[in-house]
Amino acid sequence: MDTPSRSVVPGAQTVARAAGLLRLVTAAGADGAALQRLAHDAGLSRSTAHRLLSALRNEGLVDQDDTTSRWMPGPELFLMGTVAAARYDITDVARDIVRSLAVKTEESAFLSVRRGDETVCLVREDGAFPIRSFVLSEGVRFPLGVASAGLAILAFLPDDDADAYLARHPELVDRFGTRHAPAALRTRLADTRDRGYAINPGLIVEGSWGLGAAVFDRAGRPEWALSLTGVEFRFSPERLPALGRTLLAHAHQLSSRIAATRG
Repeated sequence: MDTPSRSVVPGAQTVARAAGLLRLVTAAGADGAALQRLAHDAGLSRSTAHRLLSALRNEGLVDQDDTTSRWMPGPELFLMGTVAAARYDITDVARDIVRSLAVKTEESAFLSVRRGDETVCLVREDGAFPIRSFVLSEGVRFPLGVASAGLAILAFLPDDDADAYLARHPELVDRFGTRHAPAALRTRLADTRDRGYAINPGLIVEGSWGLGAAVFDRAGRPEWALSLTGVEFRFSPERLPALGRTLLAHAHQLSSRIAATRG
């Protein structure tokens, strides 16, 4: 839905639609996405989606595979990303902490960043345990409040921001089930604040559990999250508290490092 400020800017709807398609293309990963899926997920007709994608391709922002006709990120996105990374990317600061988290827990560990109403995975480090969950990897996006990283971030946003987010996204129930209805999410947000970290008990993929802890900037805003994922039996009630303490310790370490190194 357009905000009032967007509605008075000429061309804002076209820009928003094109930006939405770009996000969907990048979220699809290296295999790309079919036009029909992109149009459906963007809430556009096939003809509108194709017109916008073609314009983006002309600018090098997306590309189309000659064999499969699937759409994927274009070379200009890489060039833009390398410039933006100097300001926004903390992977160099965080990578050894994510690796330490994976080593100490033996689970897959991740760093995600908040981008608007979503989280985007920036770093994945696999632990030693051989059975892994592949719900999350670099470039994968989830709405706030869905995966454990986004739940942790949403829990520590100001109450007004969290309320506004839930009001903007009634579609979470249709996409992810009734356990993502506002009342259920509010309960998990409160539990996350009380506990200090979020738990995702297989709500995205059955049997794949996750823990998430918010990472804060110098102003105390939750802009990133560290998370762990693995198979359900590895997140038993007996083991969860120790995993949570380890996760929180690493998240605190990263928050402190960010405060010391970034303006």
